[in-house]
Amino acid sequence: MSSIHIKQGHIIDPANNINRIGCVYVAEGKIISVTNEPAGFKADSVINAQNKIICPGFIDLSTRLREPGQSRKATFKTETTAAASAGVTTMCLQPDTSPVIDTPAVIELIKEQAKKANYPQIYPISALTRKLEGIELSSMLSLKQAGCIAVGNANQPVRNLLILRRAMEYAASHDLLVMFRPNDYWLGNNGCVHEGAFATRYGLPSIPEAAETIALAQCLELVELTGCRVHFGQLSCKRSVIKIHQAKKYGLQVSADVAIHQLHLTENDIIPFNSNYHVLPPFRTETDKQYLRQGLASGSINSICSDHQPHDLDAKLAAFPETEPGIAALETLLPLMLKLVEEGIITMQQGIASLSENPARVLGINSGALTEGFAADVCVFDPQMTWQVNSDNWKSQGVNTPFWGQTFKGRVTHTLQAGKIIYCLEKAEL
Repeated sequence: MSSIHIKQGHIIDPANNINRIGCVYVAEGKIISVTNEPAGFKADSVINAQNKIICPGFIDLSTRLREPGQSRKATFKTETTAAASAGVTTMCLQPDTSPVIDTPAVIELIKEQAKKANYPQIYPISALTRKLEGIELSSMLSLKQAGCIAVGNANQPVRNLLILRRAMEYAASHDLLVMFRPNDYWLGNNGCVHEGAFATRYGLPSIPEAAETIALAQCLELVELTGCRVHFGQLSCKRSVIKIHQAKKYGLQVSADVAIHQLHLTENDIIPFNSNYHVLPPFRTETDKQYLRQGLASGSINSICSDHQPHDLDAKLAAFPETEPGIAALETLLPLMLKLVEEGIITMQQGIASLSENPARVLGINSGALTEGFAADVCVFDPQMTWQVNSDNWKSQGVNTPFWGQTFKGRVTHTLQAGKIIYCLEKAEL
């Protein structure tokens, strides 16, 4: 394995409190120094990071790669290429694949597919209940032994609170993280937009914020009862942020993330009948957006995720309520985070921590930091480089994004995964 010298970049490593100009030395797939050049070090390749930022590779807590089972939408190859171009070196794969990730055999299949795509750091989130039906618990212990990083039920409901309680007790007994997206299925009533002015104006089926906050409150009570570690994914409203803040203050083992697009868009930004704005949870009010931003800045919300969901063209061609929800979001993750920094919502250190150190802590893995001895998962990006979201620059098979045609600032130039250069902008543009 080659040795790499990343030189004269602005190193930002929140986990180790590093914020300075310097070099990073990589050998045998690991970080060997971020201070002085090791004795006898000979670099096989040099990356000039002048005027660029060197930081830990990003960890995405919620992605869908559409394999196995939905390769018409996307493949491991296309989406791992997109991830590498976005500086993402680790991804958590949601369990709603086909077949569902509820057996060790499916986990092994995912590992094989990841290996073929030369992107081994894909962590499956296994189903909390068999086939995600919300009725019968999955075999969590065998799934953990097979390699799942956590358990969850994706966007599918758990039939009742007793089943959820038993699931959380089971998970707690095996020290498994539960990843829970709070949404009361019945209150949500198959809605597609926030219950507010936009829904009323266009007569669209809506989802009240109570669908999220009531489910969140119930789960928090069960966290206290069971002692289970729970990560709440893709929060979308003001009262959710308040409840998470209170739960942390109370000492519960909880964490939370927010999808990057929820920090920038509201129901007022939706272009009527443009299904690229159809997401779950839906875009909510300006007040909700500001509270999400404040929650991120204060630490109530730990992490940012892409909630990447690529779709084929047909999935977005029907009437708005009948289209499939989700945004292809990997490649806009970094520039949208940098936009928060530019607007003064968070610092650069906070932004990078929310994409690296904090997700690593949620998962309990030795990653998300430029620590000597850790795997060399590194992202090098130019915060000033501008680029346009178009077919020339886009890697994902899914083009379902509301940001198509927009110009962003901030682009990844190099991505290293376990000391291997998996993306180089110059080579990609040849």
